[in-house]
Amino acid sequence: MKQEYDAVVVGAGFAGMHMLWKLRQMGMSAIVVEKGSDVGGTWYWNRYPGARCDVPSLDYSVPWDPELDQEWDWSERYSAQPEILKYATHLADRHDFRKDIKFNTRVNRATWDEARTLWVVETDQGDTFEARYFISGAGALSEPNLPDIPGIRSFKGEMYHTGQWPSEPVTLAGKRVAVLGTGSTGVQATTAIAKEADHLYVLQRTAQFSLPCHTPPLTEADHAKLRVRYPEHREWQRNSYAATASTIEMPFGARAFDDPKETRFENYETAWNNGSAALVGVYGDVSINAEVATEVSDFVRDKIRATVKDQAVAEKLCPRPGSYIGTRRIIIDTGYYQIFNQPNVTLIDIHSDPITEITENGVKTQNTFCKIDMLVVATGYDAVTGPLLSMNITGKDGVQLKDAWADAPRTYLGVMVAGFPNMFTITGPSSPGVLANVIYSIDQHVNWISDCLENMHQTGAIEIDTTPEAEAEWNAHTFETCSGSLRMNDENNWYLGTNVPGKARAVLVYQGGLGFYKEKCDEIAADNYRGFVFNYDQEKETA
Repeated sequence: MKQEYDAVVVGAGFAGMHMLWKLRQMGMSAIVVEKGSDVGGTWYWNRYPGARCDVPSLDYSVPWDPELDQEWDWSERYSAQPEILKYATHLADRHDFRKDIKFNTRVNRATWDEARTLWVVETDQGDTFEARYFISGAGALSEPNLPDIPGIRSFKGEMYHTGQWPSEPVTLAGKRVAVLGTGSTGVQATTAIAKEADHLYVLQRTAQFSLPCHTPPLTEADHAKLRVRYPEHREWQRNSYAATASTIEMPFGARAFDDPKETRFENYETAWNNGSAALVGVYGDVSINAEVATEVSDFVRDKIRATVKDQAVAEKLCPRPGSYIGTRRIIIDTGYYQIFNQPNVTLIDIHSDPITEITENGVKTQNTFCKIDMLVVATGYDAVTGPLLSMNITGKDGVQLKDAWADAPRTYLGVMVAGFPNMFTITGPSSPGVLANVIYSIDQHVNWISDCLENMHQTGAIEIDTTPEAEAEWNAHTFETCSGSLRMNDENNWYLGTNVPGKARAVLVYQGGLGFYKEKCDEIAADNYRGFVFNYDQEKETA
């Protein structure tokens, strides 16, 4: 049965809920389509053991409900998944969001109807929604990347992807478990699983730099200190580089080799002991100066060697020479390297000893066989573009998004794709996304999209699109923001899409910082939405 709305929003995580709240404020009708059975997005799906946010709790909360800032008490410095999910469900209860959300429902197809200037959205539950606007709030990291390993479908034990962890409890005690992948989720999962499993095999594809995460309880004094200045702090977050505060005070733009070696290493040690990601930003040139990055990276390698007693294992855990800290997503852990001192944990470096097949009861490499009861797949996501392409979106002239992006994804501001009118992508390709505190990337997008919709209403515009020329200009600017960044040299990186075989290489995440990005978007809007093309309601225009 056909249902009509002003907007269809995809996803009921923080992006979808914020967008729904804003649309309601504007007096617009909306339906949110959510594949899960409740709100939470990332924090609904990622229930794996050890799941924890890598942004401090006091910064990782929505800025559009200031009253909640004065009421909500986070329990520790870095919140674990259950607490963040509780926060998300509280938001849904508080604002009665669920009445406008269609749960357990996936978008099968979204098609632009040019004659009627609206979107037709079809779901796997047989719904057909028609709306002037189609807004994707699907998370950038929500489409699991499953490895193509011979025999993986024949495994008869328990198998879970970290991004699709079941809501019911999973028993680890007494089981032999293998975890495939050592990115952020893999490191968190292995650290937790090692405490319970009978034996844990860590199948390491690429050795990673991981920093210690100290997550002490938050006191009432901690909350009170920020509550008196939350409005000021929120405004700072919106205009900062990453929308989260560092607890290490260094002069802005400080260069490492301006300090003597003794001072540099004192600063590295302070940042390491801080128990956060501060080490990566302790000097402003860590991400662009290979000599500085090498020194900081070697500092972490020495920390690994000092922690892991078996030096052969320690060397396997050290990222290879030429790898630099910070080129991949920052990992912080609650005791990852320490688990390799436990007798129930075995590291298998599948770079040097590749997996040949998954059998019905284990993992076979060139040199060994691990009999297991459970396989945990922590191989990450088809990031940023995967969630959009999975919806089978068709724009003008019957062009499918997958064909428009066959060579590489192109957007304007990370918000709109040429030839797909009235479709907005929250944290889409070439926007800051999760390279900043994602709640603030969402905040910037939702506010910008809402202002754009209000402008369209006031001017009588019924359709907004962009052009290939505007996309090309933005694409060039996006590359410019990461020129000189060592991240561009890492060829197996989801920031570039190269973690998925066959995926076109592209800069998927804007790297100039959230504040600078916001300035660019505001400048374009103030310049009569430069680069966008509008069609108008002729009756209103004539009147």
